[in-house]
Amino acid sequence: MPTNQSEPYKIQAWSLVNRKYLGKGVRIKRFRRPQRSQIRNRVLLAVLMSRDIKLSRFAEELSVSSRSVSAWVYESRIPSRTNMDKACRYLGYPQHVLFNEALLRQSPILCQPAPSRYMKRSKAYPRRSDILTGLCMVHDLSVTDAGHWIGVHPGTFRKWLHNSQLPSPSLQEKAEAFFRIPRAILFADCVREGKYN
Repeated sequence: MPTNQSEPYKIQAWSLVNRKYLGKGVRIKRFRRPQRSQIRNRVLLAVLMSRDIKLSRFAEELSVSSRSVSAWVYESRIPSRTNMDKACRYLGYPQHVLFNEALLRQSPILCQPAPSRYMKRSKAYPRRSDILTGLCMVHDLSVTDAGHWIGVHPGTFRKWLHNSQLPSPSLQEKAEAFFRIPRAILFADCVREGKYN
């Protein structure tokens, strides 16, 4: 068999191998997409996702291992007093918001009526509610769908997210029932002024 006929065959073979294994490039996701039942500390993950802080970067900032931070989020582990203080100071929330033991024990799964998809907006909002925005990201909920399922107009729900507007007690109750998170935690961004001590 002449060598000039085997060359095109080798090129085609390598082309198929490259297409199969390399594809169109490798896309590394910013956050791994775990099963919903695996997320034990939804509030901590919501704040991190809303601020676009990877778990590894958060671990570096606190001088702890990435495995420890993963255990806080996915295994409902409570950090030591020192690490908890560092985490709360870094994110600007008190420990009863970020590491609420009653909420970690329950770890309820959100019951959404239909599939939904969170669409990240490019515009930055200075008074954004990181907890509510992050929960939409964690559960992959579009703002429109979440508003309808809670029972409020989507524009009203957007005001909660982007302007940190505190809703009326009856609307807080509806949001609390949907997200299954106490309203004091759910709307912590709306009521706080500056950072917690």
